Amino acid sequence: MMSQAAPAGAQKADVIGDMWCGYRGEDWYYPRQAIWHSTGTLQPLLKGIGGTAGLSSKEFVTSQREAPRDLAGVLDESSQTLFLTELWRGLAMTLKVFFEPKVTINYPFEKTTISPRFRGEHALRRYPTGEERCIACKLCEAICPAQAITIETEEREDGSRRTTRYDIDMTKCIYCGFCQEACPVDAIVEGPNFEYTTESHEELLYDKQKLLANGDRWEVEIANNLRSESQYR
Repeated sequence: MMSQAAPAGAQKADVIGDMWCGYRGEDWYYPRQAIWHSTGTLQPLLKGIGGTAGLSSKEFVTSQREAPRDLAGVLDESSQTLFLTELWRGLAMTLKVFFEPKVTINYPFEKTTISPRFRGEHALRRYPTGEERCIACKLCEAICPAQAITIETEEREDGSRRTTRYDIDMTKCIYCGFCQEACPVDAIVEGPNFEYTTESHEELLYDKQKLLANGDRWEVEIANNLRSESQYR
């Protein structure tokens, strides 16, 4: 690193393209990170701000690769240029990977195994008797960070509560799984289904009947997933 007294009117930092320079205290410094050409092509530009006073183009620091000077280096670089060795190396790597086992699948014609912890489409579950599991505690609604869940309840004749409305705006849901974790009776879950694209926004506004239908459809898979994860809860 070379230094020199800061020229009159110099600012704390001068930026020129990808190159930067400035002065610290009374010294004008040129960092090694900058790319300088020994041809002096930037020198006229720097002279306009007074940044090269007393400096020749040979004093600029360069980070460009130096050309080989010995015979072995010249022959090596010439052979790489003549025989396109870098090109053949790339083709060899392509052929190597071509015959290796494929890590991709041809979806949707091929499908892979889904983790038991996968958080997919929401569902409301029932007990084996057909009774709804949801006890209308509203913990899922309270914990939802996206405020995607809306619940309305009413009291039954026996004093217990039930939900009259259970809506989830799937366009708001961030699939964090907090609703499933908060539920004390495993009523609301995120099932294994991930193929539920729609053609309209309204179809992603799930009501209670839609959620119960999802639970009836995926109950076997959901129960198996919860059973396999029970020891970690």
